[in-house]
Amino acid sequence: MSNVALKILVVEDDDLLREALCDTLAFAGYGVEFACDGVEALALLHRQSVDLVVSDVQMAAMDGHALLQNIKRTWPRLPVVLMTAFGCVEKAVAAMRDGAADYLIKPFEAEVLIAMVSRFAHKAAGDGAEMIAEDPRAQQVVELARRVAASDATVMLSGESGTGKEVLARFIHDNSSRCDGPFVAINCAALPETMLESILFGYEKGAFTGAHQARAGKFEQAEGGTLLLDEISEMDVALQAKLLRVLQEKEVERLGGKGTIALDVRVLATTNRDLRGEVTAGRFREDLFYRLNVFPIALAPLRERRGDILPLVRRFVDEQSGAGQVVNLSPRAAQMLEAYAWPGNIRELHNVVQRAMILLAGDILGEADIHLEEPGAPVSLLSVPSTVAAPAEALDGSALENDLRGHEQQIIVDALKAERGRRKETAERLGISPRTLRYKLAKLRDDGIVLPDMYGT
Repeated sequence: MSNVALKILVVEDDDLLREALCDTLAFAGYGVEFACDGVEALALLHRQSVDLVVSDVQMAAMDGHALLQNIKRTWPRLPVVLMTAFGCVEKAVAAMRDGAADYLIKPFEAEVLIAMVSRFAHKAAGDGAEMIAEDPRAQQVVELARRVAASDATVMLSGESGTGKEVLARFIHDNSSRCDGPFVAINCAALPETMLESILFGYEKGAFTGAHQARAGKFEQAEGGTLLLDEISEMDVALQAKLLRVLQEKEVERLGGKGTIALDVRVLATTNRDLRGEVTAGRFREDLFYRLNVFPIALAPLRERRGDILPLVRRFVDEQSGAGQVVNLSPRAAQMLEAYAWPGNIRELHNVVQRAMILLAGDILGEADIHLEEPGAPVSLLSVPSTVAAPAEALDGSALENDLRGHEQQIIVDALKAERGRRKETAERLGISPRTLRYKLAKLRDDGIVLPDMYGT
């Protein structure tokens, strides 16, 4: 449910593969549309908006490369991921230069697809190109970012986790001369050293066990655009030395390669640590620090720019509202949200609003719909609607998650009973696709909930 705001268009001419892709994405909680070829995809895009296109390359009528070119002419900001079992890596990189957000080489595991798609989920979570900056401190940062965007300087963005560092990095890219080039992000904290090195710099076929084909690294994929090194402070010191050489020489050598590849890439980096302190402690190279810290920008935590809280709430509420639905915030709820410390910053605020919208029964988001998670928070701030059973003590994250899951399960079962087990009508009643309902029912069975025979298999 957390990803439902992101709508993905799958373009694939193989019926079985298309259905498998759609099922995988729907099961992960994304909204899914599909088309059988490029022509059908363009017709659908003219009728409705989507957040991401995942397209095969080899298709009749209009292939993936032609579809990409058509999309970039009409919807230049719409990210496109290409899938190919035939094209070589060089063609995939050329597609990146034409505006593709990324590419997948078939065959790939479902987890690989979900991991790639999840990188674009921030758009559904309110991390779009339009910055929310109504607090004076935030406005100063945005103006600074706008000015440095006009240059090609390396920028170091620092701040607590969840303050919007990646959003600001994308804002810098979008307002730079490289805005028509790719924006490629890699989280240095999410991957082990050996994997991070191969993903950053790329590798040739046979470079290591499992390297069955050559693959361009993130530096090559970002050619002509911007590369974001997210949480750079988590990178191993040995790999930092290799990164420094790439930044100094402006060229990269793939693992197992015999030559270098010239680069035209702007580098941005983020950290939630005191990077100077990391240098002093010997955990971060001093020469790399100065190479990256050309233009430092510090993002204040949300508790220090409270003027942004309610504007962010309004955006998140609008994104979670149904078509034609208008939801207003009660004065007491607004007061609660503004007074809270937000240790998790914008990310926590989004989660709180999302949970409130799930539990919302009317068109007024009130105090009873809001659940705050800070340890030691007053119980009065954790009041629970009467529709959800909860213990009297303050809810922790797992308890609230269980309550929400139970609430959803009961809604599905009630809808099935009301429609006498008819799945199509039940899906329509719930406002979800039959495919999504099928997976919801499978999850119910996995959770040990027995469904009467009339519900079918």
